[in-house]
Amino acid sequence: MGAYDLTGRSALVTGGARGLGAGMAEALASAGANVVIGDIQEDLGRATADSIKQSGANAAFVHLDVTDDASWQQAISASIAEVGGLDILVNNAGIEISGLVADLDPQDVSRMLEVNVLGTSLGVKHAFRAMRPGGAAGNGGAVVNIASVAATIAFPGIAGYSATKSAVDRLTRVAAMESGKLGYGVRVNCVYPGLVPTDMGNQLAADVVQLGLFPSIEEAIGAVVGQTPSGRLGEVSDMADAVVFLASDAARFITGAGLPVDGGMGM
Repeated sequence: MGAYDLTGRSALVTGGARGLGAGMAEALASAGANVVIGDIQEDLGRATADSIKQSGANAAFVHLDVTDDASWQQAISASIAEVGGLDILVNNAGIEISGLVADLDPQDVSRMLEVNVLGTSLGVKHAFRAMRPGGAAGNGGAVVNIASVAATIAFPGIAGYSATKSAVDRLTRVAAMESGKLGYGVRVNCVYPGLVPTDMGNQLAADVVQLGLFPSIEEAIGAVVGQTPSGRLGEVSDMADAVVFLASDAARFITGAGLPVDGGMGM
């Protein structure tokens, strides 16, 4: 088996119905993993799973509200039943609501905390319970949390989002330490994606223009590219390949780490 070969392993990708999550699920499947899409968008999630199946991979969809503890319990059980185990969890589900610090809406911040921080925390919780010795899967594994370059830079208009993604980074490191100390056999790492022109990325560009921070979407995107030594926006495949790496045996001695996949923007 090659270092990036995930044949025989099973993965659950949250927020996997579209965008980065769908790309990550497809990349994991291409590496040989059985893949479960966990999302609240049922029609789109099932369509993504069906598309992966058409490539010859084993894929399924489960309804998952990452902010709900009971939903996690049901989704983990359903995932194990669908694909025969759980070796990889990609905590990708997240939301971004732009706003100036002087005008922060408490409800917006609470919603981002709920999805980005609580949702990721519950994912780690239930992955540990399933993957650790005696768990429903019980063979250890890998958790990959999706943070953001927003956790490492000061970009205007995204204070609340930046705060939540910084929390994902800290959660990752503490969870990795606990897993090691308690003998769970689960590696926990995170990825800091740069800006990718998905629906969320495009909306962010439009939002910062509406907030008066940039005169046009083109100039907002240009500001990001201008801060990026690689000189371009990220692509879904850039992020997906990093997730496959961290889930694979090539990263077998890596835990508690944050991997920037941002073209150098956050250095």
